Amino acid sequence: MAAAYTSFVAIGDSFTEGVGDPDPRGGRDRGWADLFAERAAEEWPGFAYANLAVRGRLFDRIVDEQVVPAIRQRPDLVSFAAGANDALRPGYNHVPLATRAHEVVRLLKASGAQVVLFTCADVTPHIPGMRMLRKRFTDMNEAYRKVAKRHDAVLVDLWEDRAFDDPRLWAVDRLHMNTLGHRRVAADVCQALGIEPDPAWLDPLPDLPRPRREMNGVQWAGRHLAPWVKRRLTGKSSGDAVTPKRPDLTKVK
Repeated sequence: MAAAYTSFVAIGDSFTEGVGDPDPRGGRDRGWADLFAERAAEEWPGFAYANLAVRGRLFDRIVDEQVVPAIRQRPDLVSFAAGANDALRPGYNHVPLATRAHEVVRLLKASGAQVVLFTCADVTPHIPGMRMLRKRFTDMNEAYRKVAKRHDAVLVDLWEDRAFDDPRLWAVDRLHMNTLGHRRVAADVCQALGIEPDPAWLDPLPDLPRPRREMNGVQWAGRHLAPWVKRRLTGKSSGDAVTPKRPDLTKVK
């Protein structure tokens, strides 16, 4: 039988904020955390949810801005996903990140919460030139596996989910998941926590030729990579003017 939870706080960057999955009801992006919270509320009446994630955040800033506010709300379930943005930057080293991840999870567990951790899904086949960074992601993923094992946290191992090999689960920028991708993550989280996901989230895609990319590599670089590089060079972030979409625990309706 699955453990019953009453409240959930999501910590992270664009992955957890839900970028790539427009909310059909309007407003901010939806994403896997919203979907999971809605399913959890069906399983556990009165379930409350907060989402502190902000796109573009690096690991240290996520920790500095989100961990203490999460603990203060005293949830019994916390998700923590951080480090992917760091892995894309020059000079990245997974060792200090892993060390701090151990400390973060220790603090979260000491607060009484169960912690959900993630490995990154493999985005490298979908982005030109990204394979040279593959080892960074495999090293970071292995670090999170060790953290989860050491602290008895729940691990959602997206790297091993071959569904993400399909480009139809990725947004046009190829860095973020689209609606189908976020549904798949929500399903993986549900299964890791022992509750049944919405069956529609696991529907197989039609066995058809995969869609041709809307943009070739040069077009993609001009539209999506160049603005990203410009932000890095100017010290700006896509999340500079963004605040958490759901900063306080409130019941899911």
